[in-house]
Amino acid sequence: MSEKHTVGVVARLVGVSVRTLHHYDEIGLVTPSDRTPGGYRSYSDADVERLHRVLTYRELGFPLEEIAALLDDPDVDALAHLRRQHALLSERIDRLHEMAAAVEKMMEAKSMGIQLTPEEQNDIFGDNWPGEEYAAEAEERWGDTDAWKQSQQRTAKMSKDDWKRIKSEGDAVEAALAQAMTDGVEPGSDRANALAEQHRAGIERFYDCDHAMQVNLAEMYLADDRFRRHYDDVAPGLAQYVRDVIVANAEKQ
Repeated sequence: MSEKHTVGVVARLVGVSVRTLHHYDEIGLVTPSDRTPGGYRSYSDADVERLHRVLTYRELGFPLEEIAALLDDPDVDALAHLRRQHALLSERIDRLHEMAAAVEKMMEAKSMGIQLTPEEQNDIFGDNWPGEEYAAEAEERWGDTDAWKQSQQRTAKMSKDDWKRIKSEGDAVEAALAQAMTDGVEPGSDRANALAEQHRAGIERFYDCDHAMQVNLAEMYLADDRFRRHYDDVAPGLAQYVRDVIVANAEKQ
């Protein structure tokens, strides 16, 4: 037998307000299939499942009217909805990963505020440099942080030659890390710690970066496919090694 849930329980379960559930009921989007003896809304498991579908489509940006049409289409079953939502979510995740990687690049040095033309950015950073593609998203996310403000102030004074030198030095640190990995240098050793500090010094050209922030960046390098590919293109397994070196160094501070 299907379990029944009160509106308060369902609201807590799915993370929406009771007012939202009342609204969905009023417009016929998610109508509870039963009422308690006292006249209160009572949701079945099937009702909650429909609510989850609604919330997924909402997260994907669909208007309520379109969601209702999608869910009530007699030619589409529940499994087809799940497949459609999975595909849409996968596309969104890929897009967000690209945005996160681009934003992190901006914050780490190759960022907004660079006083270079798009052609100069391409010349320095390569063909896959995203330029200002995600400028609005980056500013919206980071614009009120001290790191953003510092990065804006510092990069505004940098010339093309400055950026070429920064790019060259960054490549040198990555090459040194790759060599250390090849040589079997253990994270936490003196050599590895010195490389971790060189890496952090490179970030601090743009904004103050303590060891905790550096660790957060290192976790991003490993978790984000785009960053992982960047490091692993330098040397297979380098993303994991860089992360481990940075974490081990931070633990000794």
